[in-house]
Amino acid sequence: MKTVAYRTPLKPGIVKSLAAFAAISAASLLGAMPAQAQDYPTQTVKVVVAFSAGGTTDILARLISNHLSNEYKQSFVVENKPGAGGNIGTANVISAAPDGHTLIMNSVGPIAINPTLYKLKYDPLVDLVPIVQVADVPNVLVVNPALGVENINDLVAQIKANPGKFNYSSTGVGTSSHLSGYMMGKEGGLDITHVPYKGADALNDLLAGRVQFMFATIPSVHPLITAGKLKAIAVSSLHRSRSLPDVPTMDESGFKGFQAGSWFGFFAPKGTPDEIIQKLNASVNRIIKQPDIEKQMVHEGADPVGGTPEQYKAFIKSEYDRWKTIVIESGAVNN
Repeated sequence: MKTVAYRTPLKPGIVKSLAAFAAISAASLLGAMPAQAQDYPTQTVKVVVAFSAGGTTDILARLISNHLSNEYKQSFVVENKPGAGGNIGTANVISAAPDGHTLIMNSVGPIAINPTLYKLKYDPLVDLVPIVQVADVPNVLVVNPALGVENINDLVAQIKANPGKFNYSSTGVGTSSHLSGYMMGKEGGLDITHVPYKGADALNDLLAGRVQFMFATIPSVHPLITAGKLKAIAVSSLHRSRSLPDVPTMDESGFKGFQAGSWFGFFAPKGTPDEIIQKLNASVNRIIKQPDIEKQMVHEGADPVGGTPEQYKAFIKSEYDRWKTIVIESGAVNN
């Protein structure tokens, strides 16, 4: 025997009430995402730096984080997680919860160079969300004053007169300082030798005269240039650095189109709500436009950039494509 289910028709008043309740519930759900961003951050925000304390990445991360703490009335705490050319700290953030409470201040190496240099278990171009580019930091070609060169033409002349006898230091194979020297040697047809170091030892041997020149980030050598312990003869950007306005570019000095250096910016784990990304983007753009912050960044050797997440993403892709070719040509690939 079949069981027949009978449904009692709802009264018109009840139907209207249920429809109104559904509309209110839907509106509440739609409003939840903006509210989530509105309340952000709800706890301490960890800002990872994938390098040791005291470097350019660390300096910029602490400067901006202090101001974000003031703006949001919530702590933005910098944590240094160095190792493997920035890969350890980067991987740490990629595996973090995508809620905006773990961020990373990262640079050209881990984002645009390391994917070609190493066999990574992640893809920083996919697994991280760009928030905002904070600064562009050109490399500066510095020499030991005892070398007696006044400009890059003098240096090139000495190298060509003494093939195989000029060494340049870097902070490691595949770093921006290494690849900048490689590009100079290739484009200038120069017989020079790369000597990789770990961290500050590259500068120490340059100061001691054991190597003759180096491409370094401006913040790391600006005090030494000012003190006369190193001589700056060219910067690696297409435009002169605001920190060293009297130093010509490599392009001006005869190496046409030469462009190599570092850039820095914020990222979040993939899946972080776009509302939070946009909120942080607006805040950092405001901060780096403040005259006192801008002045401090320029003093540190960093040219403030800013812009939208979309602009930053497009820039990163172009940088990855450019550096991939250079890394492969240099023979630095560590597969």
